[in-house]
Amino acid sequence: MKRQRVRLGVNIDHVATVRNARGGAHPDPARAAEAALAAGADGITAHLREDRRHITDADIDVLTALCRRADKPLNFEMAVTEEMLSIALRHRPHAACLVPERREEVTTEGGLAVAGHEARIAPVVKALSDAGIRVSLFIEPSEDQVEAAAAVGAHVVEFHTGRYCLLGDPAEREAEFERLAAAAAQADILGLEVHAGHGLNYATAGSILAIREIVELNIGHFLIGEAVFVGLDAAIRRMRAAMDEAVS
Repeated sequence: MKRQRVRLGVNIDHVATVRNARGGAHPDPARAAEAALAAGADGITAHLREDRRHITDADIDVLTALCRRADKPLNFEMAVTEEMLSIALRHRPHAACLVPERREEVTTEGGLAVAGHEARIAPVVKALSDAGIRVSLFIEPSEDQVEAAAAVGAHVVEFHTGRYCLLGDPAEREAEFERLAAAAAQADILGLEVHAGHGLNYATAGSILAIREIVELNIGHFLIGEAVFVGLDAAIRRMRAAMDEAVS
């Protein structure tokens, strides 16, 4: 049976990182979002961190309206806090992805610890779901985390692919791939939609799609970095082509 097209979500956080380095208005994350959608992105991802180091509240206001006008999903990445829940409920994006967050980290360093923290996470998942927001949990590809994600009522799991992308030893990378594949199969059996993201480039995005359960990739830093050299349109179109080739 022919596999369906895998969706590409483009994370525009680091356009805001560059903007904030000077404290001005350029480059504009909303303009990047428009360009990404025009180039073939299926949706936009933005992480409103507690310290507002890149995306700001004003950005979320604009991105919410932009995605609604374009009839494309906004995936709102958020920490599991009352403040972020309140913001999500006010904007009601298509999806909210619950992620771990530490002030001192440079980027998200691992998956959300759901197992053992179900009592804290489940009410947030329920509040988002009750508001019509599709809830995703950004987790490590492990059996206990997948089971916990299903138990708290998530609709989607997004597997952290950073370790897979960074491993240089072929045997270790193959072992990590098998761990991802097993977790994806488990999630599918439990009725969870499977996404993946973090650290992906043209090559690793293509190879990770050998896991047939994956229906969406969310990619940001690599695409924004490539855009410095080839432009955002060209970077996204090449990623889209690499993904399509991988599942053809």
